[in-house]
Amino acid sequence: MKILVSADMEGATGVTWPADVLPGTPQWERCRPMFTSDVNAAVLGFFDGGADEVLVNEAHWTMRNLLLEQLDERAEMLTGRHKNLTMVEGVQHGDVDGIAFVGYHTGAGSEGVLAHTYLANSITGVWLNGTRASEGLLNAHVVAEYGVPVILVTGDDLTCVDAGGYAPEALKVAVKDHVSRYAAVCRTPARTAADIRAAAKQATALAVRRDPVRGGPYTVELEFDAAHLAMAATVVPGAERFGERRVAYTSETMYEGIRTFKAVTTVVSAAVEEQYG
Repeated sequence: MKILVSADMEGATGVTWPADVLPGTPQWERCRPMFTSDVNAAVLGFFDGGADEVLVNEAHWTMRNLLLEQLDERAEMLTGRHKNLTMVEGVQHGDVDGIAFVGYHTGAGSEGVLAHTYLANSITGVWLNGTRASEGLLNAHVVAEYGVPVILVTGDDLTCVDAGGYAPEALKVAVKDHVSRYAAVCRTPARTAADIRAAAKQATALAVRRDPVRGGPYTVELEFDAAHLAMAATVVPGAERFGERRVAYTSETMYEGIRTFKAVTTVVSAAVEEQYG
């Protein structure tokens, strides 16, 4: 049995504001061990539950945040950029039985600690076939095309609520309770590690491959905080502008959909000016 862990940082233990997750800051250095503790707890739990392999895919920012030296020696870690499926890279090879979303968060325009979708700012909302979408929802549709169930989600309490919509059977662990976008009531690393490890052990029983889901076509809409960003996004083939600040595109598969999403966000991030956005 092989488990893939997609590890993001905004939903990690103790993380509440931008400096906690921005590479190079003192706060980021302080929070890296807590992020690693969450991931390692999931790794330990999956091995406790009978997993034979655990691959951790670094999914935050530069994708070079986790401390490899603190992971259980039985695990392997995929770190660095760039990857065909970004946050869920590794799911496409046909050998993954279940996936965990560790350190996840809610989507742009929603309540939640450090809520966003791919870009920290600039995107004010994302919708998939009319439903407001977080990174978790988008990635859940991607992995479903490969028959891989989401078996564990960790993050703040609102992330767990969000996960109930796209992965109702998955175990959920809230490592903190949302107060505002930059504030939360946090559990200690010792407590969250114990909670995550126990949930991961239980979640291993859900790691059973399923029939691939062919649910397309998928229409993705993105709303930006400035009109020029919508204009910039139309450089990507298939992305069409409607309204001042919105674009949309349609893909037959979520494999294509997530790759187009990454292309749009990459182009848009390059169009943001330092002071005026």
